[in-house]
Amino acid sequence: MTRPPESLLHIDWTACDGRGLCTEILPDLLGRDDWGYPQARASARAPGAGSDVPVPQSRIVARDEAVALCPRLALSLIIRP
Repeated sequence: MTRPPESLLHIDWTACDGRGLCTEILPDLLGRDDWGYPQARASARAPGAGSDVPVPQSRIVARDEAVALCPRLALSLIIRP
């Protein structure tokens, strides 16, 4: 049996202005720092991931919605086989 590809949500903090729409769409994966910028919640954080947040298969639809609706285009996808 093959594993599904790993899905990572990449946050480009240089493009982000901290509006927080992504944190509303993915509250189980993303929280906000003191300045309002998204950050991976401890439960979603992969060691050494930095701005790349692993997304479980059950949250793929919400992930795609967050990327599509980001007003600053600060979110992108990384798919690893």
